[in-house]
Amino acid sequence: MPAPRILVFDSGLGGLTVFREIARAAPAADFVYCADDAAFPYGAWPAEDLVWRVVAVFRRLVADIAPDVAVVACNTASTLVLPHLRAAFPKLPFVGTVPAVKPAAERSRSKMISVLATPGTVARDYTRDLIASFAAHCAVELVGSQHLARLAEDFMHGAAVPDAEIAREIAPCFVRDGDARTDEIVLACTHYPLLLAQFERLAPWPVEWIDPAPAIARRVVQVLADRNSAVRDEVRSLSTHRALFTSGRAPDAALSRMLLTFGLAPVECAPIPVEQKTVA
Repeated sequence: MPAPRILVFDSGLGGLTVFREIARAAPAADFVYCADDAAFPYGAWPAEDLVWRVVAVFRRLVADIAPDVAVVACNTASTLVLPHLRAAFPKLPFVGTVPAVKPAAERSRSKMISVLATPGTVARDYTRDLIASFAAHCAVELVGSQHLARLAEDFMHGAAVPDAEIAREIAPCFVRDGDARTDEIVLACTHYPLLLAQFERLAPWPVEWIDPAPAIARRVVQVLADRNSAVRDEVRSLSTHRALFTSGRAPDAALSRMLLTFGLAPVECAPIPVEQKTVA
């Protein structure tokens, strides 16, 4: 059986945390990691324009890469664009990334949880529906960070990220109510686990930080198992894991070293042409 080809997609570098877990769970697969850095950050995009952008990028990626499964390793895109992607590519299975509200509510002893996300994810009805469905018995603090995704990107490029800035962004997650206090924090942006060591060090008290990546990896493995008979028989042209960036900008030396630690090389630097949205 030939190796399946897995496309992992994010607005930037946060999806690397998901890629890493999937690569551990499916070590024989061929991987292409795509960062839509030409459009980063997604949180600033109007919903309609973001749907158009992501679907347009996927049209090119699916045509060029022909993946067996596509992983949208971005909460902001997943909560908005997944239905449109599934409609546009009905034969391609998509695995999305959504806030891990259910496990947080199940594990919390204090019944006080926080969801640390981007402002876009916080604003989505999808996120609030998850809370109503799975955490109605909990006090839930929704925290939309304006800067953490960018700080995580800076960190991956080798920049010094001040502790004070990180501490300021995560501080609203920590809530006290008498003797009770937050004990579970959902990392509802795939960029945030890149800074997990700093979060743990700067937290005012110990909490469990819930990273959705292991659950996503398990889902991808299940999807591949279910599709064994549908995997194509031709010889794969990809012999190594690849990273590509929609901007065409070459990674700097620090990021190149980081990508190597994730097992991603070579890096393609040619821009990905994407059709432009026309205004009626």
